[in-house]
Amino acid sequence: MTPLAGARRLVVKIGSSILVDETKGEVRRDWLEALTNDVARLHKGGCEVVLVSSGAIRLGRTHLRLPAGPLRLEESQAAAATGQIQLAQAYQEALARHGITVAQILLTLNDSEERRRYLNARQTMATLLGLGAIPVINENDTVATDEIRFGDNDRLGARVAEMISADTLVLLSDIDGLYTGDPRSDASATFIPEIREITPEIEAMAGVAASEMSNGGMVTKLMAGRIAMAAGCRMAIADGRKVGALGALIDGTARCSWFLPEASPLSARKKWIKGSLKPSGTLVVDDGAVRALSTGKSLLPAGVTAVSGEFRRGDVVDVKDRGGRVLARGLVAYAAEDARRIAGRKSAEIERLLGFRGRDEIVHRDDLVVE
Repeated sequence: MTPLAGARRLVVKIGSSILVDETKGEVRRDWLEALTNDVARLHKGGCEVVLVSSGAIRLGRTHLRLPAGPLRLEESQAAAATGQIQLAQAYQEALARHGITVAQILLTLNDSEERRRYLNARQTMATLLGLGAIPVINENDTVATDEIRFGDNDRLGARVAEMISADTLVLLSDIDGLYTGDPRSDASATFIPEIREITPEIEAMAGVAASEMSNGGMVTKLMAGRIAMAAGCRMAIADGRKVGALGALIDGTARCSWFLPEASPLSARKKWIKGSLKPSGTLVVDDGAVRALSTGKSLLPAGVTAVSGEFRRGDVVDVKDRGGRVLARGLVAYAAEDARRIAGRKSAEIERLLGFRGRDEIVHRDDLVVE
């Protein structure tokens, strides 16, 4: 079984130069239909798929008949606003043939770095995946300026993979992997099939983007690899230009470079939680909750006897027993004020107590590291 065939939560990044016909400025329909056929095959097999797709600006500039050459910022943003509709419609039509619902999400760099936005985006994507939908994600070019831009969808893809704890990220681009040099100009460049650590020597091998439609290049792909591997997510760089490129990866017939982390997404996430030096508060729990935590269960509000500190949703808190011993550390699902209101109460009462329906768990087991 190939690494891709074994993926349970997969992010596929699609570059402009492979999705959009450079001469016509239109979506390559045969390529997109083949991609969505393969996505549907993965989806049917139980794999949750997220697509991170470029192409909106290129499609929009064609539709708006903007002149050739570099665009001004406001022209790029106008093109993105128009092209994003066409891009989403293309994916919607292609996946509708398989009875799959498509959702559009636009992100900026701030959304992946500001904690509250990060949690909101993570929860939205998790909910969509749980409902069987396929999110199609792009950078929000209509509002993004330089200081809040990813700048390329390689890093956006890696941030999304990190955000949703994906186990696999595939960068479909115009090169089939990492080489010791640029194979377009260096005949002696050697293909590297597997990378387990991004060393300075590996970084020195990075080249530049081959297409004027691409903002990336190997430098940004290595940056994406570093983000993904730190999150416990394996990453492949593959040539996506041919029709059926994703299917060839699934079947193991396409050459690609795999970046393989030591940890799994869940263990990498828990390592980060455990390493957080300064918890924002404490939840004291009863004996029943102590037993539940020891068997790997989530912490429910009913087991909480006291709440101390001032924290917001998504902050790190310590979980202690009545004697003050630290039992666990986790990401709390409620702000301190709300946590105090629901402490000791059943999950079914949360909506009545708070006026909204939040999570049943005050700390979910995936966000909890037991000492």
